[in-house]
Amino acid sequence: MAEVSANGGKIEVLFWVGCAGSFDARAQKVSAAMAKLLDIAGISYAILGNEEMCTGDPARRAGNEFVFQMLALQNINTLNQYEIKTIVTACPHCFNTLKNEYPDLGGSYHVMHHTQYLNELLSSGKLKIEGGAFKGKKLTYHDSCYLGRINGEYQAPRDLIEALDGDLVELKRSKSNGLCCGAGGAQMFKEDEPGKKRINTERAEDILESQAHIVGANCPFCITMLTDGLQAKGSQDEVMVLDISEMILQSVNHKVHG
Repeated sequence: MAEVSANGGKIEVLFWVGCAGSFDARAQKVSAAMAKLLDIAGISYAILGNEEMCTGDPARRAGNEFVFQMLALQNINTLNQYEIKTIVTACPHCFNTLKNEYPDLGGSYHVMHHTQYLNELLSSGKLKIEGGAFKGKKLTYHDSCYLGRINGEYQAPRDLIEALDGDLVELKRSKSNGLCCGAGGAQMFKEDEPGKKRINTERAEDILESQAHIVGANCPFCITMLTDGLQAKGSQDEVMVLDISEMILQSVNHKVHG
């Protein structure tokens, strides 16, 4: 993994790591998995490193428009300086902000969520599934709000899971009828309202009802909330929460590109 250099060669994609992927210990594992998959596929990519600021999503959702625009304009200036064209990120919140909100401030890029990009790599043969890692396992998938209902992407993550050798079972609330993990709209950073059932606990109940061994996620916030919800139900040892990139890494042919 290299940082973008003003004098460096052209790269195929910029991997936008995001705040969670940079600083949260669990999300760092997802960043590492995604980087390994890009290496295996032979993709020329880079990161901004210390020049990458928060996209400003939490600030805007919490109502602080000034901080959002300050961060956004700083990022846009950096991205435009390096003439970035394609951005791939493992965070649906970053994906939504970069794709749908930055153009209004002068930052227009081809932005892809990592499940969309991985699906393209799989379809093109740059990544190949070996199989065996999930044989006999029941798999399910949690739709994140920012990739699903907000951006209408339901198929790419499912295509990836269906390429594995496990059995995909849908949660009773999925796709456009999916249940939020409880962290969207800056709720990740505030306390629960007293007297109300925690949303992530309710979502954990959906997962347990599916009798899945593994739940695939596509968002660092969702991974945290689902893991905490399962722990609250005392079921953290029964169901594993994995980002889809981690699932693909377990099953991919590591010899595709040397």
